[in-house]
Amino acid sequence: MSADSRQYSSFADPAAPNLSEALISLGNLRHNLACLRELAGPKRRVMGIVKADAYGHGAAEVTATLEKEGIRDFGVANIHEAIELKQSHAMQPDSHILAFAAPLAAHIPHYLEHGVEMTVCDHETVRAAETIAAAAGGRLRVQAKIDTGMGRLGVTPEKAHSLLELIDRCPNLDLVGIYTHFAEGHKPGGFTAQQLDQFLHIAHGYEQRTGTTVLKHAANSGALVSTPDARLDMVRPGILLYGCQPLDAEPTSVPVRPVMQFQCKVMFVKEVSAGTSISYGRTWSTTAPTRIATLAAGYADGIHRTLSNRAKIAINGQRYNQVGTVTMDQTMVDLGQDRSISVGDTAVLFGWNGPTAGEQAIAAGTISYELLCSVSKRVTRVFV
Repeated sequence: MSADSRQYSSFADPAAPNLSEALISLGNLRHNLACLRELAGPKRRVMGIVKADAYGHGAAEVTATLEKEGIRDFGVANIHEAIELKQSHAMQPDSHILAFAAPLAAHIPHYLEHGVEMTVCDHETVRAAETIAAAAGGRLRVQAKIDTGMGRLGVTPEKAHSLLELIDRCPNLDLVGIYTHFAEGHKPGGFTAQQLDQFLHIAHGYEQRTGTTVLKHAANSGALVSTPDARLDMVRPGILLYGCQPLDAEPTSVPVRPVMQFQCKVMFVKEVSAGTSISYGRTWSTTAPTRIATLAAGYADGIHRTLSNRAKIAINGQRYNQVGTVTMDQTMVDLGQDRSISVGDTAVLFGWNGPTAGEQAIAAGTISYELLCSVSKRVTRVFV
């Protein structure tokens, strides 16, 4: 793969190598989108989930790539992310951004100003939005979120009917969607089926009462695979879009490819004798003479401290044990008697040339979502 010149940051000297970098494969992103479109079916829209800076991949570049592939629906966490995306990327005129978070009243004018679709979960927000939109002489696109069992955001099913009626009575609000979110979408049947049935009862009831149709969506990555009936009018794949699995220990059959490769440089190599302790807390010591490589990335870059003495790191195609406590800026690796590794070599923390993010997540006792989002801003993104 050849590197694109677009990066978040670089040295003044463009020839100076990055100490740590996240390679972002836009080709793999396009491949994953094609896989998900095939799974969803030709009649369904796909929302590009680009919240949390596109899971750490770079929201502006990911959005631009998805727009070139015909995607026009995008999901972000909140109004701040929506504004940042609009300011960093000139979106297509027919593209729309939905902010998933319930807004504070003070945020509502910004939805109007920037043309962002607003999630509404309660009557008070609807009334405030109508008042603000009317005073501004504008119209605000809103989507109603129904809490069918996630327990996080959304109107309760008992109050959903009256909320939707209230929106329809507001001349300055346009209801452009109704959605919900699954608590365990990777599991077919059971609670997922219960949530879906409750959501469809509300959505279809609204459509029958009003004689209209409205965009309905519910399926995240897990439900897209596990529950075909949940695909509805649009699907919202996040983690699969970026080439990881909804459950790291139970991969799906969707042939996605990792979009990010997190790597750094070997910055120091030394030979140590038996009985040498490595790093803070002296959690690991050598049992024989060995070579230790120090890598130019630590937990401030995105290598979780919980990976200490658990991770495998790939260098020049071989995997080595990470040893000692992961520190803020460096991480150590046991090379054994391998003398092929030198300062300046590239170490892969996760990606297509090393362990997967899922493998590292299992070792860290977390999920690949968190590892992707944890790759920090000081790690240069290089689009390839």
